[in-house]
Amino acid sequence: MPLSELAVPNRVVGERQVKKALINGNIIKLFIAEDANRSRIEYLIELAVESEIEIEHAVSMQVLGRACAISRGASVAGLAKKIN
Repeated sequence: MPLSELAVPNRVVGERQVKKALINGNIIKLFIAEDANRSRIEYLIELAVESEIEIEHAVSMQVLGRACAISRGASVAGLAKKIN
């Protein structure tokens, strides 16, 4: 589980931001916390599968939040395309 990939400036954290980035085609990898409320993020998983985006799982929301350098838990995060 390479959560260290999220230690970059081009990460997106949270349901709303990830949804926007997925719809715009800016996500290259999706990270989901195992203890996240599935009913709230199921549509994000479906968008990622339809777009053939790799999905990685984190042990918990707290672990995912820490990987994203935020002080609270995160249910989803994404690795965005690099902007040159």
